[in-house]
Amino acid sequence: MKKTLLLSFVALAATAFAASNTFKMTLSQDSIVEGKTLKAGDYKVSLENGNAVIKQGKQTIEVPAREETDANKFPTTSLIYEDQGKLSEVRFGGTHTKILFEGASPMSAGQ
Repeated sequence: MKKTLLLSFVALAATAFAASNTFKMTLSQDSIVEGKTLKAGDYKVSLENGNAVIKQGKQTIEVPAREETDANKFPTTSLIYEDQGKLSEVRFGGTHTKILFEGASPMSAGQ
């Protein structure tokens, strides 16, 4: 009984750990990320080995990205675009986490 309970706890903890690095975003318009077009819709985003893995259904793309932590939690998920629909940054609501796509220009405060 204790062994089963322990294994269940370990499995649950592993699932929670994996899920904690996965975020959701909704694109309201077609967007370009590192030269790849993403159609409007719901996506899951995770970071693996210096790449953002962006998934929608069976479609998966990987693009260079980095994760940064902000001092304050973001109230909502925000998508930061450069000109012509190029997605440069995603700030995930309810977290301190943002993902910056590596080819994007750094955003300065106030922009």
